[in-house]
Amino acid sequence: MIFACPDLASIHANNTANARDGLIRLLTGLQDATDWTVAVVFDGKGPKASSEGSPHGIAVFYSREGQTADAIIERLAAKYGADFQVTVATNDRMERTTSESFGCDSISAAHLFIEIEQANDSLREKIRRLQ
Repeated sequence: MIFACPDLASIHANNTANARDGLIRLLTGLQDATDWTVAVVFDGKGPKASSEGSPHGIAVFYSREGQTADAIIERLAAKYGADFQVTVATNDRMERTTSESFGCDSISAAHLFIEIEQANDSLREKIRRLQ
């Protein structure tokens, strides 16, 4: 997702953590403005797989060293895809096919960023009406 957004990709070139924080902020806005529950998965942070709650309420997962984020996404898709409405956002066609095989929907990065923008527009309109 970071590399699908020119602003985040530019930030990533200098500071990976700041780019991740930027993506988390965008996804937090999506969660806040919609009924979506959002989780984000990043490649490797340390020697073991971990998850942490964001102070903003979205779930943030890191794959362990030597493991890809795709492995975590697949595990989450397998665990929750049959019982919940899960949408996986990725440009990786194989990952989309795998997620769909577990009962998940999938969308591209471009579609995710459209959803984020629409959620932001909707929130701005609600605020405007309240003023």
